[in-house]
Amino acid sequence: MQKLPITRSEPDEHGHWGKFGGRYVPETLVAPLEALTKEFSRARNDSDFWRELSQLLCDYCGRPTPLFHAQRLTAHAGGAQIYLKREDVLHTGAHKINNAMGQALLARRMGKRRIIAETGAGQHGVATATVCALFGMRCIIYMGAEDMRRQALNVFRMRLLGAEVVTVHAGARTLKDAINEALRDWVAHVHDTYYLLGSALGPHPYPLMVREFQRVIGREAREQILSATGKLPRVLIACVGGGSNAIGLFHPFISDESVRLIGVEAGGHGKSLGQHAARFHNGAASGGGRVGVLQGTMSYILQDESGQIPTTHSISAGLDYAAIGPEHAFLHDSGRAEYIYASDAEALEGFSVCAELEGIIPALESSHAIMPAIRIAHELPRHAAIVVNLSGRGDKDVQLVAELQTQ
Repeated sequence: MQKLPITRSEPDEHGHWGKFGGRYVPETLVAPLEALTKEFSRARNDSDFWRELSQLLCDYCGRPTPLFHAQRLTAHAGGAQIYLKREDVLHTGAHKINNAMGQALLARRMGKRRIIAETGAGQHGVATATVCALFGMRCIIYMGAEDMRRQALNVFRMRLLGAEVVTVHAGARTLKDAINEALRDWVAHVHDTYYLLGSALGPHPYPLMVREFQRVIGREAREQILSATGKLPRVLIACVGGGSNAIGLFHPFISDESVRLIGVEAGGHGKSLGQHAARFHNGAASGGGRVGVLQGTMSYILQDESGQIPTTHSISAGLDYAAIGPEHAFLHDSGRAEYIYASDAEALEGFSVCAELEGIIPALESSHAIMPAIRIAHELPRHAAIVVNLSGRGDKDVQLVAELQTQ
C-alpha cells in the first residue's frame, strides 16, 4: 500500500475522513446530532469551556498523568527505552474520564439532565457514572450480560455511584449489543436525553468529539518525552478497540512522519470469524475486516460473506467489538498508522510481565500493547524511545485472570 503524506487528520463538514465516518442514522436522530454538532462547535471555540474542562481534569481527575521510564521492561527487551503513559492513575482508573468529563460539560450546556451510555469493560460506564454524580445528573448505563459477568467489580462501582445498570441479553451480550440498546433508548427519549458515547466511533460528531477530548493524552506525552529525552519518540503503541485511547495518543504526532503509530487489536484465540476482534488482520482471510456501516459510521467491520456481523472475541471486554473508529480506518488506508494484533495469550503474558517487572498491573486492554512493545523495542537501538499508552489499570481484571490461571 502506498503511503500518503498526512499533515493533519480532520474530517469534512459531514464527518468524513476520506470515505470513512459520516452519519448513518434513523431520521429521528438527525436533529439531535445536528444540535450536538452545533453545540460542540461552539464549545470547541469557547476558551471558557476548555478552561473549565482543564481545571476539572487537573483538580478532580488527576492530570497531567506521568510518563514513566520503564527501566526493567527496557532491560527485558534489550533495546529501545520504553516509556509508559500512565492513564491508569487517573480517577476511575482509565482514560475514559477525559471524554466523559468533556461530554458531561456539553450535556450541561445543552440542558440535558438524563445521561445514557454504553460500556464494555465497564471503565466508560464508571467514568460516566462518576461525572453524573459530580454534576447531579441521572445516569443509565447499558452493558452486555457477558461483559457484566467478566466485569462484576465495575458493575458494582457504577451502582455505588448511583447509576442504573441495564443488562443487555441480546446478541453476543457484549459491547455492540450495549450500543444498540443505548441507541434505541436515545431514539425514544431524544428531547431530554444526552447519549454519552464512549469511544471514537458512532455517527458524526462523536468520533471527532471523543478524539478532541482524548488528545490531551498525546499533548502531554509529547511535552513529557521531549523534556525527558530532548527528541520525539521513535514509536507510539496503544491498544485499539473502538480506538479512543489510541487516537488520543496518536493525533498530536500525526504530522511527525518520523514517529511510527502502531495500534494493537485483539487477536483473540484463533483466525476464524468469532474468535477475535482484529478488523484489519485475521478477519480478512475469513471474509471479515471489510468496509461497511455499523452503528452510524462507515469503517472497517468484521462481517461474513453476507454482510452479517458475527460475534467477536477478546479476553478483554473493551476490545471485543466488530468495528473500529473511522479515523483509524483513514490512518490505516493512508499508511500513516500501522495496525497489528496480539492474542489472548500474549495479552495475559503482557499483563504478568508488566506486573512482575514494574509493579504496575495494567488493564487487559492495555496489556495487548505490552508484548508488541517489547518486541519492537528489541529491534531498535538503545537511544530510541517507545511510548506505550497504559490506558487503564487492571484491578477490574484480576479476578478473571485468577480464574483463568486455575483452569
